[in-house]
Amino acid sequence: MDYLNLGRSGLSVSRLCLGTMNFGPFTSESDSHAILDRALEHGMNFFDTANVYGRSAGKGRTEEIVGAWFAQGGQRREQTVLATKVYGQWSEWPNDGRLSARHIRAACDASLRRLGTDHIDLYQMHHVDRATPWEEIWQAMEVLVAQGKVLYVGSSNFAGWHLAVAQAAAAERHFLGLISEQSLYNLVERTVEFEVLPACRQLGIGVIAWSPLHGGMLGGVLRRDDKIRSADGFATERLDRLRPQLEQFEKLAEGLGEEPANVALAWLLHQRGVAAPIIGPRTLEQLNGAVRAVQIQLDEDTLAQLDAIFPGPGGAAPEAYAW
Repeated sequence: MDYLNLGRSGLSVSRLCLGTMNFGPFTSESDSHAILDRALEHGMNFFDTANVYGRSAGKGRTEEIVGAWFAQGGQRREQTVLATKVYGQWSEWPNDGRLSARHIRAACDASLRRLGTDHIDLYQMHHVDRATPWEEIWQAMEVLVAQGKVLYVGSSNFAGWHLAVAQAAAAERHFLGLISEQSLYNLVERTVEFEVLPACRQLGIGVIAWSPLHGGMLGGVLRRDDKIRSADGFATERLDRLRPQLEQFEKLAEGLGEEPANVALAWLLHQRGVAAPIIGPRTLEQLNGAVRAVQIQLDEDTLAQLDAIFPGPGGAAPEAYAW
């Protein structure tokens, strides 16, 4: 396993991040624990969850599963860079969601209880909250850092200008601010190349890519047409629209002697500023296969072929659409 510092911080994380969203609704607690143990064996130290994960098993269930794994001891917590998130609405009560200071404090304490730990290594804002001023958000985060409950702060699903405004507000307070941004990014969805990636590179924010296989479509979908699923339900029309590109992509991967999923992950690892894609295995087999991606080196010709199959937006803004 390879490691790098997350953004401009001194925090060292593995080049693959283990996503836990399937733990609870799709993967049992015992199987989830086996996956977590195997991830450590592979050298992965970066695990991502969220306070609202759990779906049919109930909000918070995923954090509870991770907490039960930590409780087994054996240096599990000490070896893990633990990332979780705050923002999601927990009830119909008005202050039970988003990024008010009140909710940030309450949500952090609740996550710590479910996770069975005294601190969160990376506390991520799951979405931007346009209704709460940055002065309030950073004050709340500063208190959590001062209390030792949070070590670093990250964001998720922010636009480039949100990152710039957030960092400017943090700098005024002499606070470190964001060290990571978790964005939707894969060969098919490359919108972040317009402004999010350039902003992250300029500001020293490491990019964590979620949905790196585009809901499974970059995982060799044409070979397993009857088994496709995604978090929000598979859209048949999307497969029909992408089929010509997927045929070329899977043929390219076959020519490399690699699994399509691992080529898609390796492509992300070759993008400047990307710290780690999030892999969300439901089984040990899926985890063991994904680790191969770190070892794949894609040459310039292969990267050019992938760009031809899945054209990006044309580079960073404004040159991508102007002179």
